[in-house]
Amino acid sequence: MSTKTEDEWRAVLTPEQFAVLRQKGTERPGTGEYTRKFDPGVYNCGACGAALYKSSTKFDAHCGWPAFYEAIPGAVHRIEDNSLGMNRTEIVCSQCASHLGHVFKGEGFKTPTDERHCVNSISLKFDSDQ
Repeated sequence: MSTKTEDEWRAVLTPEQFAVLRQKGTERPGTGEYTRKFDPGVYNCGACGAALYKSSTKFDAHCGWPAFYEAIPGAVHRIEDNSLGMNRTEIVCSQCASHLGHVFKGEGFKTPTDERHCVNSISLKFDSDQ
């Protein structure tokens, strides 16, 4: 886990990144840079750079955010989230605990895991060289 303080994160992230990655915000649907990107590569944490998702696991869920059916093993930590009157599962980067989004199960998508990792684009940084 990262040992940066919130002030140190604030110094290296844009205000928009800080609001989502460190304060568990959500970007508006359909506005993210990676929502419609399907190029080969790896999606890394927008805060610490840790590899999170292979592009081969990305699919179009028509939900307004990038969707993946599985993370790179060990890259994402799941946390029960009962905020907003819902029972959801939050996903955070295993390396720095930055907020990525939420994972949903059993929605019927034709994927190997029947999961949708709904991730904020601003929580990611795409690398086509990995």
